[in-house]
Amino acid sequence: MIMSENARFILARRLRNDGLPLGELFSFISGLYFRGKLAYARAFTSPPAGVPGIFVITAGRGLVSPDALMTHDEMLEIADVPVDAGDARYRGPLERDAQELLRKAGKRCEIVLLGSIATAKYVEPLLGIFDERLLFPSAFVGRGDMSRGGLMLRSVREGAELGYEPVRSAIRHGPRPPQLPKIKYT
Repeated sequence: MIMSENARFILARRLRNDGLPLGELFSFISGLYFRGKLAYARAFTSPPAGVPGIFVITAGRGLVSPDALMTHDEMLEIADVPVDAGDARYRGPLERDAQELLRKAGKRCEIVLLGSIATAKYVEPLLGIFDERLLFPSAFVGRGDMSRGGLMLRSVREGAELGYEPVRSAIRHGPRPPQLPKIKYT
């Protein structure tokens, strides 16, 4: 919808004219899930000095700041690359940037992946670089995208960081946990 040349809503016009920050664009495209990831990352990141704390995995561009402006043409380029660990156009830039992050952050820095660990698309390239330092929120196991997004937004609201475990030794597919309780607004 946002990529349509006929779209007249503000975000689509901004994307075509000046570009949009990647985080804002992905929040529109992915809704609750990405909004949850971005809010959670902004609330709980604690990178070493001089190292950005938040990156978005992109197809064909590797790790990109959520504040980076993306144009309509750049988004078309990203859309042309499949998010597939077996595709060098995706994997090459991701591994390049992950290696650079490891160099800057140091071998003791833990990296938290807020994406799905159920498929190889993120895990396979990143495990080879970060190994045991690649962590994920253990509460993600068995949850779908929307549930993970809601969980992260609740964590931000409560100021309570989730618990993490290494991806390497994790159970990646588990039983679906109970639904999150409904939030009562007053």
